[in-house]
Amino acid sequence: MSALIAEIRHNPLLWLLVFVPAALLGERVRPEAHTLLFALSILAIVPLAALLSHATESVAAKTGDTIGGLLNATLGNLTELVIALTALGAGQYMLVKASIAGVIVTNTLFMLGASFLLGGLKSHTQDFNRSTARLQASLLFLATIALLVPSTVSAAEAGPVEFTQQLSLGLSGLLLVAYGLGMVFSLRSHKELFASVDHGGEHETPLPMGLALATLAAVTVLVAMVSHVFVASVQHAAEAFGMTPAFVGFIVVALVGGAAEMASAFSGARKDRLDLSVGIALGSSSQIALFVAPMLVLLSYVIGPTPMDLRFWPGAVVMILIATLTATLVTNSGRSAWFLGVLVLMVYLIFAMTLYLLPPGSS
Repeated sequence: MSALIAEIRHNPLLWLLVFVPAALLGERVRPEAHTLLFALSILAIVPLAALLSHATESVAAKTGDTIGGLLNATLGNLTELVIALTALGAGQYMLVKASIAGVIVTNTLFMLGASFLLGGLKSHTQDFNRSTARLQASLLFLATIALLVPSTVSAAEAGPVEFTQQLSLGLSGLLLVAYGLGMVFSLRSHKELFASVDHGGEHETPLPMGLALATLAAVTVLVAMVSHVFVASVQHAAEAFGMTPAFVGFIVVALVGGAAEMASAFSGARKDRLDLSVGIALGSSSQIALFVAPMLVLLSYVIGPTPMDLRFWPGAVVMILIATLTATLVTNSGRSAWFLGVLVLMVYLIFAMTLYLLPPGSS
């Protein structure tokens, strides 16, 4: 515990942890102060993300970057899962689908591109295990097909609602099987293919394993609680800042909800540990698409007012498809430089600009 206290004492960014109780208390005392709660929740998530980053790197130092990236993606996606479950119980399926699509696009483009850029500004070139990137990109492409089929078939054939629901239920089962088999392939049967590249990057003094795991669990719970405050206030704050609902769902919620994962990915890239960054960015996206999305479809039969399907609106499907193809293209060589990150970020900024300028009635 002393190691964690010392880390907080010597890292000025972690002093912002005082905003965590402030945000939670503010929600109870002044729930109508949406703009204030919006600012407090962002200030609270930033230090939690930094603390989660350090704890995850401590685990990765013991288990390797592949498992470390998987662990960070899993814990980071817990925030999005809690938000989606809340919306699912309320029957807000459009919000659920917007958060799914937004997280996939943001992690695949913004997180990956910014990692390439930040790492490239410090190192001339960086190498990473392209087998890991290929596997995650392939799984993400499979999930994109599963999202594309019900969306296009339903629009073209104008089939009954029962057909779309049955198709979505079957596709959800297939995606969960693919996700499970992918885990077996990368962590058991062919784990030698996914070892981290030996690049001799700098490492911080890791926390003890028990303390690191306890910190991961505690911080993840706090991130989920603060995220509830953020989501409750973001729509009202968005109106004050002139942001469209589409921009809020795809960009703002995805960026803040994934702050913890991004902190770990950016920190790994700066320390020449790009395997960790690529594993978090693509692993988180594929996990959302292959595990979280189908699980939400199945859970909608239990906690939702009506079953949810995998039919997304055309713009979301196109963005997911382009993001997947972009990630496949830029990770094919297993080497990156700063300008490659710029190109990926440009694709993301094109999407962000489009959604920000989109007329409110179109979103």
